[in-house]
Amino acid sequence: MAIPRQLPNAITIVRILCAPVFLWMLLADGGADCPLRWWAAVLFIVAIATDGIDGYLARKHHIVTDLGKLLDPIADKVLTGFAFIGLSILAELPWWITIIVLVREIGITVHRLIVASDHVVAAAWMGKLKTLAQGVALSLALLPLWTVVGDWIFWVNGATMTIAVVLTVASGVDYVITEVRGARRAKGAA
Repeated sequence: MAIPRQLPNAITIVRILCAPVFLWMLLADGGADCPLRWWAAVLFIVAIATDGIDGYLARKHHIVTDLGKLLDPIADKVLTGFAFIGLSILAELPWWITIIVLVREIGITVHRLIVASDHVVAAAWMGKLKTLAQGVALSLALLPLWTVVGDWIFWVNGATMTIAVVLTVASGVDYVITEVRGARRAKGAA
């Protein structure tokens, strides 16, 4: 069965549009452990899960586009960035973590946009692993599981967030090294 050519990109755009709705839901009642907090977390989890769906559809139906390669990582960064910011506003995550993550994410996004006319930089495996780790860590931090399972979940949240931050920094370094090597090869070939 053929799917519309722009369906994967439409899913990506919906993910971007979900980000401000999610942030509003998270902050609307001050992050209280009430139904709105649960719904914000569910919206985040559903939106971040679409990252795998749009890519799968594009690859399976051979409709991968340069626009999709560019928009997909931006959508991830917008959604996860809003989650990091929201958790820091609520004082549930130190601002220094959010700043480290945002500097890496914004820096790479700006670089991708600058070089887009020359070449599209698709997400590498480490970047995908970083996004997965961030998605898991943020999902656990957003869900008010402490109301259900107790305070020990804060240890789990801390461990998953540490893994996500380490992978964020490592994938940023990997991205820079890969781009520098690519530029040297292109310069040497010219």
